[in-house]
Amino acid sequence: MAGTKEILCSATADMFPSKSLLSNNFIHQQQNSFSPFTSSFNSCKRRVVQLRKVVAVAAAVPMQTLIELDSTKAIPEIPVQFTVTAQVTVKYDAKENMKEMVFNLLDSGANATQRGVFLQLVSTDVDPRTGGPKVSKEAVLDWSRDLHITADKVSHEVQFLVDANFGVPGAILVSNKNQEFYLESITIEGLVHFNCHSWVQPEKLHPDKRVFFSKKAFLPSETPAGLKVLRKEELRQLRGNGEGVRAVSDRIYDYDVYNDLGHPDKGTEHARPILGGQHRPYPRRCRTGRPSTKSADPRAEAPVNESLPMYVPRDEAFGDVKRQTVDAGSWKGMVNNFFPFLKDSSTNGEAITFSEINELYKENSCNESQQKESPKKASFPIKLNKMIKESTADAFRFDPPNIVSRDASCCLRDDEFGRLTLAGMNPLSIERLKVFPPVSKLDPSLYGPQESALREEHIIHHLDGMSVQRAMEKNKLFILDYHDTYLPFLNSINAHPDRKAYATRTILFLTQMGTLKPIAIELSLPPMNPYIPSKQVITPPVDATTCWQWQLAKAHVCSNDSGAHELIQHWLRTHACIEPFIIAAHRHLSVMHPIHKLLRPHMRYTMDINARARELLISAGGIIESLFSTKEVSMEITSFAYKNWRFDMETLPADLIRRGIAEPDPTEPHGLKLLIEDYPYANDGLLIWAAIEKLVRDFVTYYYPSAGHIQSDPELNAWYYEFINVGHADIRHESWWPRLSTPEDLVSILTTIIWIASAEHAALNFGQYHYGGYVPVRPSYMRRLVPNEHDPEYATFLADPEGYFVSSLPSLREMTFLMSVLDILSTHSPDEEYLGDTRDLSTWTGDPEIIEAFYRFSMDMRMVEKEIAKRNADPKLRNRCGAGVSPYELLVPSSKPGVTCRGVPNSVTI
Repeated sequence: MAGTKEILCSATADMFPSKSLLSNNFIHQQQNSFSPFTSSFNSCKRRVVQLRKVVAVAAAVPMQTLIELDSTKAIPEIPVQFTVTAQVTVKYDAKENMKEMVFNLLDSGANATQRGVFLQLVSTDVDPRTGGPKVSKEAVLDWSRDLHITADKVSHEVQFLVDANFGVPGAILVSNKNQEFYLESITIEGLVHFNCHSWVQPEKLHPDKRVFFSKKAFLPSETPAGLKVLRKEELRQLRGNGEGVRAVSDRIYDYDVYNDLGHPDKGTEHARPILGGQHRPYPRRCRTGRPSTKSADPRAEAPVNESLPMYVPRDEAFGDVKRQTVDAGSWKGMVNNFFPFLKDSSTNGEAITFSEINELYKENSCNESQQKESPKKASFPIKLNKMIKESTADAFRFDPPNIVSRDASCCLRDDEFGRLTLAGMNPLSIERLKVFPPVSKLDPSLYGPQESALREEHIIHHLDGMSVQRAMEKNKLFILDYHDTYLPFLNSINAHPDRKAYATRTILFLTQMGTLKPIAIELSLPPMNPYIPSKQVITPPVDATTCWQWQLAKAHVCSNDSGAHELIQHWLRTHACIEPFIIAAHRHLSVMHPIHKLLRPHMRYTMDINARARELLISAGGIIESLFSTKEVSMEITSFAYKNWRFDMETLPADLIRRGIAEPDPTEPHGLKLLIEDYPYANDGLLIWAAIEKLVRDFVTYYYPSAGHIQSDPELNAWYYEFINVGHADIRHESWWPRLSTPEDLVSILTTIIWIASAEHAALNFGQYHYGGYVPVRPSYMRRLVPNEHDPEYATFLADPEGYFVSSLPSLREMTFLMSVLDILSTHSPDEEYLGDTRDLSTWTGDPEIIEAFYRFSMDMRMVEKEIAKRNADPKLRNRCGAGVSPYELLVPSSKPGVTCRGVPNSVTI
């Protein structure tokens, strides 16, 4: 081609003069910032970059003049400009949208310049003539040219016109005069890469140009001069001004209290208190700006409706695959609930039997093989009819949970009860018993005596000959204590005719085999009558009557545990408390910031699932209020618990020490000695915790070699300050907040955040169906109290104890509703991203030390999987191995899609 010059890139950079086409700075940046491409320079692989000369130059001008522009010489009168080719990859929300966009643009013809997408390269250098960044001329994204469609992605070729002394491309400005599209990436001449991963809105909705920075990470002090203004402007746009109603196309991150959980316009019974403030402290959520309700409280925000849809910043929303997975789970739930709904409606919610509950599930494969008839004995029509009947029946049944073993009585065995406190879906509540009898911290003037009804005579016969004091000294006694969590709210709960609950305490003994067994359960009610005890203690059975009372008491403990797990351990600690950190990160950490790049995978989808939870799960009349014992006080319980939440105690080692499960011991792995040696959650969790901490320490050491680097980073300090003082404003003055002054401080803070978002959430979430999907062993609420001889129902209980037990459980309709919800919450979508995945390491191109650290972390996760498999096969570990004992796999990092009861995603995605 006439006028085309080819630059052949070989093993040395010497072929590029000191001031070459894109300046010597460009070559330096390539060698130090874009290592995969630098390697092509150093490997004798010849890369051809075609640079098309646009402004003609006299033939007598030598080649050296075209390529070398010495800064000491005068700028030529005739500037040399070249076209630079880029590949732009875009995605679409759905294929139909893609087709519509393509056809519209093809039809537009000559109007492409009015309707297209315009891009400009931005140099890392400042233009000496204007004092602003150097920019190229606008290039038009021509949808009709070089259309390479692969699934939902389309690749386009774009050509930029740049001056020969343009410098290193550091950013791209995008103006969209068409409809919304997803900009995935841009690659310039195969050398400079931009990972965009963002929805670009039409100019008519958002007139400001979008800016996308190259993959190179920069601390604020290292920001190239040409990008400093754009870096600050991008953050300003993301912060917004705190005003107006947010539109679904917005990208604004701001804070608000939880004032959108009620529906007061429907009546006072649908009103809910505002969470956030002095009286009901709470973390902050993402501000939506919807108008106030028409009720008496002007602070209450109108709920989501058709005209005011759910808002999360556009790039936080579920992708197609994730949304389709959730929708598929909802349809599956509707199908599985169809027959139970009809049956429950026809019986008006009358008592059900264990056999009816078991019919909700598909037959196990072993049972199927026993029931199959010999093919020789059955005729073809009979076999065909049987096949149709069986396939139709299974279509409306649930998969049997493969974790909790179901024996003939369908009740929870004592050994299984103890095991699930260590290797179930809530392994975060068990504590070592430090004071006996236990003492309440509640105000006795409001909630009665602080003393427990538990006495030594209740448990002395279960301590292997030890006294209570001796058993405590030998670290043999543990407790599940829900007394203070539930007691303040029991009057509200028990006022409902179909809800009955206690505030429970359960004492467990650590056996010589390393397992826990329950030895006493205290059931407390608010003191109502001075002549009737408000507390009773149930101990292991000695006859048929006490056997069923013991089963009922355990069911009430499991109901308490189910509510505390869902509301406090799961929602509060891993969803609500993590959202402020995400908001603050987007408001103050530029996408160029290395900490933002490190944390980005751990923020994925969290704001979307939290917004959906406010709309469907934790709102007035929502799923939590419908299916759990806590009803309308559910979120007040979480506010009550938040008063005791501490960020510094969310580290796994600190949490284990706080609960008395571990002691500091520098001679032990991880510096801790576990007092319950076979504690699967803690054993496996410490492996992941240590790997995360090692990765973060390598990362922080690379970017922040000294305390001075921490203290001089304005974005980092603004992020952490706002996370505390705005995101957790109600407890901002607490003295326990960790300081951010040294690299080690930052290592601890980042490790804690990543741990909460990944492993802690996975341990609490992805076992919900398999551990809680068989309701008789883990009811979400109870409908009857434990009867004693003074109760009117005692005779009914004695006549039919099994019927009394089953009638205490949720109705058949609500069982299947709960099972469907747990199934959805336990499902991994096909687009899940797990700890140790290396698919996004291109983010760190140019930082080989960081890439190596991530590869080491990936190898650590593979080693964790092997170690967990080894532990699950060890017969000495009875809490995870044995006859009928399910292996503990919730902290196995990888997983296939579906309900697998394993897998640790990077973030809180469901």
